[in-house]
Amino acid sequence: MHNEIKRLPIGIQNFESLRRDGYLYVDKTAYVYELIDKGRYYFLSRPRRFGKSLLISTFKSYFEGKRELFDGLAIANKVTEWLSYPVLYMDLNTGNYVNSEALDKRLDETLSVWESQYATERKDLTFGMRFEKVIEAAYKKTGLRAVILVDEYDKPILQAIGNPELQDEYRCTLKGFYGALKSMDGYIKFALLTGVTKIGKVSVFSDLNNLNDISMDRPYCSICGITEQELHDNFQNYVPALAESNAIGMEECYHRLRQMYDGYHFRQNTEGVYNPFSLLNALSKGEFGSYWFETGTPSYLVELLQRYDYNLESMSKAEVTADVLNSIDSESTNPIPVIYQSGYLTIKGYKPEFKKYLLGFPNEEVEEGFINYLQPYYLSRANEKSVFDIEKFVEDVRKGQPEQFCRRLKSLFADTPYELVRNLENHYQNIVWVVFKLMGFYTQAEYHTSDGRIDLLITTNDYRYVMEFKLGGTAEAALQQIKDKQYAIPFAMDEKKTFLIGMNFENKTRNIDKYQIEPISWSSE
Repeated sequence: MHNEIKRLPIGIQNFESLRRDGYLYVDKTAYVYELIDKGRYYFLSRPRRFGKSLLISTFKSYFEGKRELFDGLAIANKVTEWLSYPVLYMDLNTGNYVNSEALDKRLDETLSVWESQYATERKDLTFGMRFEKVIEAAYKKTGLRAVILVDEYDKPILQAIGNPELQDEYRCTLKGFYGALKSMDGYIKFALLTGVTKIGKVSVFSDLNNLNDISMDRPYCSICGITEQELHDNFQNYVPALAESNAIGMEECYHRLRQMYDGYHFRQNTEGVYNPFSLLNALSKGEFGSYWFETGTPSYLVELLQRYDYNLESMSKAEVTADVLNSIDSESTNPIPVIYQSGYLTIKGYKPEFKKYLLGFPNEEVEEGFINYLQPYYLSRANEKSVFDIEKFVEDVRKGQPEQFCRRLKSLFADTPYELVRNLENHYQNIVWVVFKLMGFYTQAEYHTSDGRIDLLITTNDYRYVMEFKLGGTAEAALQQIKDKQYAIPFAMDEKKTFLIGMNFENKTRNIDKYQIEPISWSSE
């Protein structure tokens, strides 16, 4: 069954061309049949490049009655009658919505095509009324109710984050347009809308109480993305080449794939799924690269974090309710929902008694990519000469040069323009967090904060650094705390040279005013 090696569908989002041209397809048609069988109106939120467009395209081919495309797939034996319904398909992903005219133009162009197809008169009607007339005309012309498929419904609203007035314009326009889904219910067979986010409160969907949001429904957690079983069933002929090109065994290769690309959870206690775009690219190119990030990280994520001076460590291990996860609106000061729904955080655990979700980075690709993306925003480049270089920090640590390392950290703070700083303590913690997260990709770095203090442990092959940071205290007190609380005692039995470092950040100078270093050697020399 799986002996034939088909081409990998890199960037192919059209189900018909994928099937006709002999590309590998991971069969998701059992989900397609189940959704059609059980209901009529659906909404699905998933991160970008996660297979939403291919899923929408699969529904399109099914409702167009293209039976031959489904030969050998799960749905083939379940459907007894294949009909060709009128399909109204719209993709908002390709537009650049810099102003309200851009969205109006896109809706007008789409409606004009449908109006030409089903011979309806436009006159001077609103977008919503034109949409209603198209739906009715499609039914009358074909004798079958219309199917409505909308891909990336939220692209205009996401592009307007940071511009509440434009967001409200888009929301109002789209709300009127999608209102046709409710008013023309008798003429509609099926509707599916997909997007990255679920826009809350004054929502484009606030009147659509017939729209079933399946984004966090357990049965559909794997409707997009690749499960571990699907990886082994569909890609077993591709993994050996990846293992060989990286000079590792098969077991290690599967382990690296899991570390890099697995780990997305869209509900608590469910199986993780792989990012399909990254997985396909890694298998195709023979390298464990950062493919999802290279396709473009939206700048609005960092804009949100900086606008509300959000603590980055809090972001990376947030605890939120379902209401928070599902709600994004222009007035919100919490960046977590949009960061979660965009795929940079995922569900890591659940506290049932408090009904709280524990969030974290899904995998190494996302964590490393996101930290690297944050770097120029937080480790400010005050001038062209002061380009931050994590490599120099790592070299200092690996060579056992704590003095060099501390001086380098101090110069980093000196480079940060004062006007960027609102909350000093938060600013300080964010810079230190980014630096040591970056270092953690090359060394073993454990980072903990409590009550404004920062405790840090860095381990290399030859050295260990136990660090305590104070805000508005003294370096002496920080060093004494390491000793009093015996932070270094757990490492007394190994032979690595250990440095105890106390460091103080002074509010007036907005920098590290002093640090104290004390080496300890556990060997019996």
